[in-house]
Amino acid sequence: MNEYDSNRIFDLTKKIDYIKTKNVEEADCYILNTCHIREKATEKVYHDIGRIKKRFRNKKKPIVIIAGCVAQAEGDILLQREKYIDAVIGPQSYHLLNNAIKKIEKKLRNLNLTEFETQEKFDNLNLLKNSESNVSSFLTIQEGCNKFCKFCVVPYTRGAEYSRSVDEIVKECYHLINNGAKEITLLGQNVNAYNHDGKKLSDLIKEISKFNDLKRIRYTTSHPIDFSDDLINIYQETDKLMPLIHLPVQSGSNKILRLMNRKHTVEYYINLINRLIKINSKIKFSSDFIIGYPGENDKDFEDTLNLLKEIKFINSFSFIFSPRPGTPAAEIDQLDKNIAKERLSIFQKTAEDIKMKFRKNLYNKKSTVLFENRMVGKKEFFGRDELQNSVIVKTSEDLKGKIKNVDITGGNQNTLFGNIDFKNNQKNAAA
Repeated sequence: MNEYDSNRIFDLTKKIDYIKTKNVEEADCYILNTCHIREKATEKVYHDIGRIKKRFRNKKKPIVIIAGCVAQAEGDILLQREKYIDAVIGPQSYHLLNNAIKKIEKKLRNLNLTEFETQEKFDNLNLLKNSESNVSSFLTIQEGCNKFCKFCVVPYTRGAEYSRSVDEIVKECYHLINNGAKEITLLGQNVNAYNHDGKKLSDLIKEISKFNDLKRIRYTTSHPIDFSDDLINIYQETDKLMPLIHLPVQSGSNKILRLMNRKHTVEYYINLINRLIKINSKIKFSSDFIIGYPGENDKDFEDTLNLLKEIKFINSFSFIFSPRPGTPAAEIDQLDKNIAKERLSIFQKTAEDIKMKFRKNLYNKKSTVLFENRMVGKKEFFGRDELQNSVIVKTSEDLKGKIKNVDITGGNQNTLFGNIDFKNNQKNAAA
């Protein structure tokens, strides 16, 4: 979503004659778009500003704006601690960005724009065509969250759940496809809570799947409790919906899930997984895990490890619990860091073994790949298969935006390698 937001920020600033520069030494304005999910994000802001100061030590000071969730959560602190910052702008106030820049140009500084104005923001952004021109593009459909998991800052930085209208989204989708998008990932902090005038995520997927030039649809990130029957059934109804589902579970212990206020149990989660697989046997899963949450004991950790082994997630993102200021979990006694680090090491080793075993099963098999771009300075093209695995093939052919059958020959931790299956691709073209 930060990538999507940054793209829209560029679209906004074009209206006041700012353009993107690849030479940071020549920038008149720096906008640092920040994330507050993990620890140390605030310190990264200060480090980045330190680098800007060094670059412009003997030059005219550029405009410096901190945007995003760190600005929302710690705006006043940022402005007090670092006088080099001209303004802080929260993620629901991007539509005010151009006015802020104009004010700063007139020597007005220390601006704090962190009000929750989600609808007004999108009303303004809807007037701008999305200029992103990637083969695989992001599109925000929902923001905010009402779940209030005790570890999470999203309700405080992005606000309550807000869903854009189907018409708005379809129009933006149309522009992205015209710009060359073959795949669109629908974004939301709680994307499957999407609901606008009774229209749900499944309805939206059906609507955008009508675009002939749109070949693939994905969405992220989902909350297990919002996985309704209609969304499960959509996996039988359109082959444009890709079979990888990112479904954060966070823990395999019911005790820890209760402490987190996750609102689902392990049994519910496993049943949901089984229902999805029964609907479509191609579906695979990735997930998020928090290791070392306050109150986690050896049994809780073993339960989480066992869930990992049972579901066999083809990808997982795991982190030691990071207390975020202002969240209830930040006030609880923390687990010993050394114990948490040891558990994380065990978990990640197990997760990596599962991932590599799955990847090796793909070797010497065919995969359908949507190609995105040529590797810089190489006769190789990069793409992703239906399960979002990175795939690289050697070719002098321009494959951008094309879907090809690929014979997978090998791989490593992060990438699969293969060759174009010219025989089957010619048959597909003839058909």
